[in-house]
Amino acid sequence: MKQIKIILAFLWIYNAINAQQINMPFQDEIAAFKKQDSLNFPADKQILFIGSSSFTRWTDVQNYFPYFPILNRGFGGSSLPDIIQYSDDIIFPYHPKQIVIYCGENDFAASDTISVTTVVSRVETLFYLIRKRFKKISVVYISIKPSPSRQQLMPKFEAANTLIQQFLKKQKRASFIDVYHAMLNKDGAPIPTLFVEDKLHMNASGYAIWQKLIEPVLKK
Repeated sequence: MKQIKIILAFLWIYNAINAQQINMPFQDEIAAFKKQDSLNFPADKQILFIGSSSFTRWTDVQNYFPYFPILNRGFGGSSLPDIIQYSDDIIFPYHPKQIVIYCGENDFAASDTISVTTVVSRVETLFYLIRKRFKKISVVYISIKPSPSRQQLMPKFEAANTLIQQFLKKQKRASFIDVYHAMLNKDGAPIPTLFVEDKLHMNASGYAIWQKLIEPVLKK
């Protein structure tokens, strides 16, 4: 019996060590945010940007909104389940006056089996998670953009955007920003000059469109 207990204890320790060695997705990015916070914790009442690489790569976002304090906690490659998983690290440690979300595009790109209803449900889950902790702050969702490299997914993007907008219309202190249609040409295709060479991420011209649409809904 004693030997069995020793073996079981050894196995428990072994599994615990292995579990710690397994790298969860985006651990490095989250650790970087935590290090920033430990050196200079963000002030209250900032506008918190959360989401994927469209925010991560917007490194000069504060210059676009000089009259609004921006706290950018986007991390590239993330999908809605990632934002939800790390909400205790990138949302709830802070006391923002508003939260702006760009996420959902990578959800569809991850697998052909991801449905529109699945992504919309994830947005709703994230919204309710935020609303449970922050009952009175404004939540803004930026529509999924029409990336040229993901044109085959555009019907799903548009359908999801429509349903998300309908959902947010029923919520208090919630806004939907339609960047999707603002980034299309007259033929309904993505405007190529708004994107960098990878045809996925935006250049300054693309962000300028976002600035014009986002700024009117930001809280002073």
